[in-house]
Amino acid sequence: MGSKPDIIRAIVLIFAVGLVITGFTSIQASEDTRDNREASVVDYGFVASQDLKR
Repeated sequence: MGSKPDIIRAIVLIFAVGLVITGFTSIQASEDTRDNREASVVDYGFVASQDLKR
């Protein structure tokens, strides 16, 4: 019976590590998406300003 708490702790630890990895991954993905949106807005602004100069 002494090994069951160790197994439960191991399962909880694996679950917690998975949550941390998922959190970091989602933060990184949201930063990448925001960077892409900002880049597209900047690109569009540049193209629009070039069209106005013609």
